Amino acid sequence: MFKPWLRPHYILIAMLLLLTVSISLTHFMKALHYESGMSSIPHSRNPEIHLVLISQELDNPYWRLIEHGARSAAEQNHATLEYIGPVEASVSEQIRLIEMAVAAKIDGILTQGLDDEQFAAIVDQAIEMGIPVITIDSDAPDSRRLAYVGTDNYAAGFMAGKALIQDTAGNANVGIVTGSFHAANLKERVRGFLDAVKREEGIRILDMKESNIDRIGSASAAYTMSREHEALDTFFGTSALDAMGIAQMLSDRSPDSQASEQKNIRVFGFDDLPETLELIDQGIVTASIVQKPYQMGAEGVELMLDYLGGKRIVSVYNTDARIIRKDDLLMYKGGNGGL
Repeated sequence: MFKPWLRPHYILIAMLLLLTVSISLTHFMKALHYESGMSSIPHSRNPEIHLVLISQELDNPYWRLIEHGARSAAEQNHATLEYIGPVEASVSEQIRLIEMAVAAKIDGILTQGLDDEQFAAIVDQAIEMGIPVITIDSDAPDSRRLAYVGTDNYAAGFMAGKALIQDTAGNANVGIVTGSFHAANLKERVRGFLDAVKREEGIRILDMKESNIDRIGSASAAYTMSREHEALDTFFGTSALDAMGIAQMLSDRSPDSQASEQKNIRVFGFDDLPETLELIDQGIVTASIVQKPYQMGAEGVELMLDYLGGKRIVSVYNTDARIIRKDDLLMYKGGNGGL
């Protein structure tokens, strides 16, 4: 007797059903194994730990050094690190990216601290959801952030002020170019700088303008100040690109590119990007306060992993800063804070 379920197309359908069930069961078992693995070792240093580093500006050379340090530490500890950031420095965009990381339930967030109520609110939300946040480079102590890793920015600004006093014999007409009026780290640098020079009768602060953490913006700010204040003879740039922008403005105003020497204009800056070191070597930039961005990234990841591993960690980890002049260059290896 002919049995209809033995027809070829019925047999094919049955085989496909069996294959589907088999695949589904396999995926289910894998998922079950994954979930049980996560629950049994929730805080171990392994590839299941997924961290995100949210920068102030994605391709800023300074933040790329922080990324390199963070990525190195993550790889050594078998953790996954994602690096993201605004294409151009933007408080609102940085906060949006943090919100996305919180929504994705990432294991830990490292980001620049912001002096902003919305920033504090999203950090507090992350903490309430069990997502630790560590601030890098700039702190946000009024938020519930877990820890801060970076320079003591007040002390670094104070160091810059003392260097300026030494190199100008206490007589200077100063224009300050700051990356942002709202970035907490830059505000602290300016505060430290002003405290260092405030008792020097021969030092006058003529003006302060914002560069928007942009080389062109720095050149523009410096140019405007130099036009508005004929007596200006010294610049202080608070962020990594400011000294380069100021030097570019001086070069553009002079036919032989040695503008700062011809006009006796001194430039004090921050960080040790290769071009900044070259400008120091050329005598165009007088000195620069050098931070440890690579160390910031590496220590930030290490602290995060320690916390996720159940260890107690410090709430503030200050990395080193020092001043570099032309005479220091032969003994100095730049590009990552002298590491």
